[in-house]
Amino acid sequence: MKIIDLRTTYHHQICKEIIRVKKDPKKDIDYPNFADCGNLSSVRIANGITQRLNYLVSNASISEQTAGGLFEKITSEFLENSFKLLQHLRPGKWQYATTRTEISRFIQYEHLAYLQEIIKKDKSLSAALGGDYIVKPDIVVARYPVADNELNKKGQIIDQKESIATLTPFRQVNNKNKNLILHASISCKWTIRSDRSQNTRTEALNLIRNRKGHLPHIMAVTAEPLPTRIATLALGTGDIDCVYHFALPELKATIEEMKNQDLLEPLLSMIEGKRLRDISDLPFDLSI
Repeated sequence: MKIIDLRTTYHHQICKEIIRVKKDPKKDIDYPNFADCGNLSSVRIANGITQRLNYLVSNASISEQTAGGLFEKITSEFLENSFKLLQHLRPGKWQYATTRTEISRFIQYEHLAYLQEIIKKDKSLSAALGGDYIVKPDIVVARYPVADNELNKKGQIIDQKESIATLTPFRQVNNKNKNLILHASISCKWTIRSDRSQNTRTEALNLIRNRKGHLPHIMAVTAEPLPTRIATLALGTGDIDCVYHFALPELKATIEEMKNQDLLEPLLSMIEGKRLRDISDLPFDLSI
């Protein structure tokens, strides 16, 4: 199995389960449901991507909420299957979840559970601090702490009788709450609007500011066709590691064919500036 095979399967599932062709009766145009029907460029790009994926898509109805949930699920499955191919480079026992898990269930953020309980009991404190610091990522990738017998698999390197390395969360014996280590927080946006991109940035900043320990990867995945809208999430540094498009080569080829410099320039700027990558890059970046 190769990454390209998993990418093909990923697109096949998205086309089969999520992408729907809609019709705008006023403008008499067909458009995929990840396009903005009020924007001709968005419609042309989305149609070009769909054609390049080379799968039949349905015209049956699907709600935006259902499409978003399926996008999270299918993306998570792709990451799990592709990351397993790199297990020899990033060994360990991993967990993948799309259940909007509260970050307080992970070692770096477990102190937030106590803070949340205190705030619930104190209305003044609740009004002052709010509750937005408890982030619930769309997809989480977490690592299980390692048992000492696994650490000593190739030779005795540590003993529980020794009073050293008693604070590191990497050792299972130090983890009284049996929480996992958050490795990556991934936001999934089927499409992007300005308010949605701002929400992703707010969640990212909360992950950065409220951690105790190692900062997890903070990433975003989208199917948004317009580069200008992707830029609202991708541009800038310091909060999100990188944005990943579900079909970046297909997006780039479509815009190049359109010969629209106003769209091509910001796209190339994000790619060359290392702010936008393809979904196939994500499992490799998780291995860092």
